[in-house]
Amino acid sequence: MRQSDVKKERTLVFLKPGAIMRGLMGEIITRIERKGLLITALKLVKLSREKAEKLYEMHKGKHFFEILIEHVTSGPVLAMVIEGPNAISVMRNMVGKTNPLEAAPGTIRGDYALDVTKNVIHASDSPKNAEREIRIFFEENEIIHYSEIS
Repeated sequence: MRQSDVKKERTLVFLKPGAIMRGLMGEIITRIERKGLLITALKLVKLSREKAEKLYEMHKGKHFFEILIEHVTSGPVLAMVIEGPNAISVMRNMVGKTNPLEAAPGTIRGDYALDVTKNVIHASDSPKNAEREIRIFFEENEIIHYSEIS
């Protein structure tokens, strides 16, 4: 497959409070950059309950919803827009399965997480969700468009 045939995408990734408190930001950012993806927006924020509920609205009513909302609002999160060829599936593979006990070694969750709710990182699972989630964290003018140096 030629590089021009690969679909360029953008996705939302954010490091959850546990990752921030454990000092994993640099390590995870390094993995993303070494993979060849671009970080086109980045900010450290305290997620409001309202934004957290909007982000995870598809899980409302599920047994873990309240625990998840409490966790992601318990401290700072590092939100990023990641761009590149097949960025959504590439990031989902790098992140690993939602349950860290099932995540393969070498994935972010496989290496750094122990609990399904406090699983260190979030990555969008589809183009539609990526765009919706990016809008929760970023205004369009906060996303920088650039290309990697060839």
